Amino acid sequence: MYPNGPQRSALARAFGCARVVFNDALRVREDARAAGLPFVTSAELSKRLTASKKTPERAWLGEVSSVILQQSLRDLDTAYRNFFDSLKGKRRKMGPPRFKSKRDTRQAIRFTANAGWKIPPGGKLRLPKVGDVTVKWSRTLPSTPTTVTVIKDSAGRYFASFVVETGPEEVLTPTTPEVGIDLGLGHFAVLSDGRKIDSPRFLCRAEKQLKKAQRALSRKEKGSANRNKARVRVARAHGRVADARREFHHQLSTKLIRENQAIAVEDLAVKGLARTRLAKPVHDAGWSQFTAMLEYKASRYGRTFVRVGRFEPTSQVCSACGIKDGPKPLHIREWTCQECGTVLDRDINAAVNVAKAAGLAVSARGRR
Repeated sequence: MYPNGPQRSALARAFGCARVVFNDALRVREDARAAGLPFVTSAELSKRLTASKKTPERAWLGEVSSVILQQSLRDLDTAYRNFFDSLKGKRRKMGPPRFKSKRDTRQAIRFTANAGWKIPPGGKLRLPKVGDVTVKWSRTLPSTPTTVTVIKDSAGRYFASFVVETGPEEVLTPTTPEVGIDLGLGHFAVLSDGRKIDSPRFLCRAEKQLKKAQRALSRKEKGSANRNKARVRVARAHGRVADARREFHHQLSTKLIRENQAIAVEDLAVKGLARTRLAKPVHDAGWSQFTAMLEYKASRYGRTFVRVGRFEPTSQVCSACGIKDGPKPLHIREWTCQECGTVLDRDINAAVNVAKAAGLAVSARGRR
């Protein structure tokens, strides 16, 4: 999205009002909890919001669409629901809702179908109390959207995200039955069929430009307009790196899903590696994002996706005879099996063992 000056001001006002409503509702519930009172319901919060808009202190809440304020209350309910589910073990552990700060670099508001937003002829996006915003469409919407979320990221860029209903996915005919994937740093991915995908290392390639932007930011006076401009330049540089990495992950994951009926990948301890000297290259590789893409695309197109346990000795077992030959230092990239004499590439051998450990048939070895 490319809003003009008045539209950016209107969106900033909407972001601020949504944040205030969220914080007010959170404060009401926290005060009730501290006083030992019952949990304040969503209906009660909505009544308090309507009453606060009639007071002089909160009269400016009426300058934005009431829908985004109600959606802010729903976001708070979702945050509490996720927190309670994590306490019950229904989802991963997470903390209680926290107050939002006006210094947060990423902000978002959501308009539902009854908010009065529309896509008029000409390709713009009409938002209530904002106007017709110029949009560069990334794709044609497959159906009439029900919800639009307006997002402003840390680099000052605006995006519109739509919720649409889609039909059946296209039928993909795989060319191979299965593949095992060994993720690494030297090569981003090594496949069980022998292919090696080089690591693009987007962060490493942009490091010189990032250092220059960071040095310029450090020289600016805190609180000044020039410092904010320098911060945006740093955020945009990081945004370009993240966009390039995400595009690479999308293209590779889609290619693998199209080609294979079953995919196995090792469940790596990314959090543990992030606390070592390999933190930067591990972050640059983005293994977690890539495997998450593989998982949801496999579910979408009817593929089998398997995660192999991180303690499986995929690099120590000979993929030809199955004998465990013991651990090998990282500098040894090829080794010869003591039992059968097969010369094995460390990464390809691990990829084949990943597929075997997942219970998949490895056509390259003729085993099932």
